[in-house]
Amino acid sequence: MTTYLADAAKDLTVKGPSATFTYRRIGPRGGIPLVLLNRVRGTLDWWDPEFLDHLAAAQDVIVFDNVGTGYTTGTPRDSVEGLADGTVEFIEALGLTQVDLLGWTLGGTVAQHVARTRPHLVRKLVVAAANPGGTVPGAPDPDPKVRATMTKPEVTGDDLVFLFFPETDTGRAAGYEHLARVATRLATGRPDVSEAAAMGQITAIGKDAQIPFEQVRADLASIKQPVLYATGMQDAMIPALASCTAVQHLDHATLVAYSDAGHAFLFQHAKDFARQVSAFLAD
Repeated sequence: MTTYLADAAKDLTVKGPSATFTYRRIGPRGGIPLVLLNRVRGTLDWWDPEFLDHLAAAQDVIVFDNVGTGYTTGTPRDSVEGLADGTVEFIEALGLTQVDLLGWTLGGTVAQHVARTRPHLVRKLVVAAANPGGTVPGAPDPDPKVRATMTKPEVTGDDLVFLFFPETDTGRAAGYEHLARVATRLATGRPDVSEAAAMGQITAIGKDAQIPFEQVRADLASIKQPVLYATGMQDAMIPALASCTAVQHLDHATLVAYSDAGHAFLFQHAKDFARQVSAFLAD
């Protein structure tokens, strides 16, 4: 059985104006920290420890629960703006003056908002399996089964494999391997995301989806930091077209796509994607 450094990382807390944040920190100190922003219904315990270990081999990595989510106190937010404010509050509570951000799915949309509205706080941005915000021309209609699964009161491991990994033998195997890796943290029975927090995050996605593409395009054009966009070509939740569209409207963007992966490509290809991120941040 593989032992991961991320599984041994201690829970730390820091107080902000609206919450006491819980976070974990691994990797070498001294450089610009990489702060990770999580998915809908994700907590600290759901970050894949293999991915975190690969990232932390090259940089200072910080994972945290946003306001009202998982281990962190406060009232859950129900908009991208509110989640972005919570992210900034956490970063400032740590006394950090500049960070790199890596956001996965909803976390990626939130990270883009932070980069846009607080440009001096964010040096570089990594957006994984995320929507650029609002509508994307030509995007297919959402799969009703995906929406129904995502909004279930309780999402099972089988549901997550369906949502995050391709419906292939290789994809399903990668999904269950991911579940096995996160099982060490989850086995301790720590707090899950409350229904209020989950519905707040889903509401945030719904609000964001109403933004017209003209505004999305202007928002993307206002991001001046280097951006690494990454996607899985078999993503059932956010089509790869979203990433391909976004990079066309960013000043300094690189696109990475994994042909055999879906929404959780970063865990299916943990070592390779961590290497891509580290090279991007070091360049």
